[in-house]
Amino acid sequence: MTGSSRQELPIGRRIAQLRVRRGMSQQVFADRIGKSKSWIDKIERGARRLDRLSVIETVAGALGVATGVLVRRDSRQPTVTEMTAAVERVREALARYDIPTSCGTTADLDRQVGYALVAYRHAQYSQLLRILPGLLADARHTAAPGRPVATVDILVRVHRLAAQVLVKLGEPDLAWLAADRAMTAAGGDPRRTAIAVVALAQALRAVRRGRLALVVARTALHGLGPSPCPDSPPEDVALAGVLLVEASLAAATCGDATTAGTLTDQAARLAHVSGHGAGFGPVAVDLARALTAANLGDNSLAIATHKRAVSTDAWHRLPAEQRAGHLIDITRAHLALGDYQAAGRALVTADRIAPAETRLRPIARAALTAVLRAGTSPADVTRLAAVLGLTRQP
Repeated sequence: MTGSSRQELPIGRRIAQLRVRRGMSQQVFADRIGKSKSWIDKIERGARRLDRLSVIETVAGALGVATGVLVRRDSRQPTVTEMTAAVERVREALARYDIPTSCGTTADLDRQVGYALVAYRHAQYSQLLRILPGLLADARHTAAPGRPVATVDILVRVHRLAAQVLVKLGEPDLAWLAADRAMTAAGGDPRRTAIAVVALAQALRAVRRGRLALVVARTALHGLGPSPCPDSPPEDVALAGVLLVEASLAAATCGDATTAGTLTDQAARLAHVSGHGAGFGPVAVDLARALTAANLGDNSLAIATHKRAVSTDAWHRLPAEQRAGHLIDITRAHLALGDYQAAGRALVTADRIAPAETRLRPIARAALTAVLRAGTSPADVTRLAAVLGLTRQP
């Protein structure tokens, strides 16, 4: 059996295989780890779950393997060192002001930006970071003097995308720089400015500048003109809706419940016009309501709203990044209510949807650490902790 096939087996079966390969009977193995033969039999048959990291480590030690051999891995994720280097390359790209001497056609670049957006929506952040430096350089070339005005859209979109992924990775100051570059490229055009402001508001909230995020989001909304109507292009409706959501989240971080409620109500009305396109719709508004409630300290309402939203079919149609990201964000409400099991389940579910969300975002590691500190955790939570390198409960 190949190593990849073994990783698909339940942990009990993997333990049994490794034990047999080492010529140990169940009794000998049980004696080595201080357990009964009956306990070993139940673990190997899957009748009992391994529920503590310390036990998994003891079992792995007795079998002479690393803990990671026992825990399930979805795929190889980049190391912290690799991600730090990737972010540094994006930083260097943002710091450059020179114009490349050559690049592909505008159509080619537009396709590359489309690919980058798909990578983001599927939370393939390592892939995205690999191509971002080149995209940032080429986008500067397409928007250079003498190039078609429409190519400015590409420059705005690339910098917005860079800002959004940098917020995810815990680099809000660098994200702010990328979003500011998008704002500069927008040149005052209302729609381009609105596109850039989505990322700018996210970066500002990440550095706890909620009031400023609220101002820039509402200003961008005003620039778009009257509220979209059913005859408006769907992308315009979705853009206004996303800005309303960002504004409501910003208001909540400032403790302004009235403004936050008004803005989410406006977003809800637009959502019925938009349907479910571009990651915006009624379910996206409900998710925002849940996070808004959490920001305002009403964690019971946050969880009730969250549960209603994720029980719909529309939830499963949202991009993987959006679903996994929300599950990680809502853990703050679970933790505030002392429901560590629910917080652990949310993190495990997020990891199944989009592993990079849990394995690369600092907020996910912090939440998982809090779950582990609470005591005994289910086996799937401890396996995720082992994958993230959190191999011991504090």
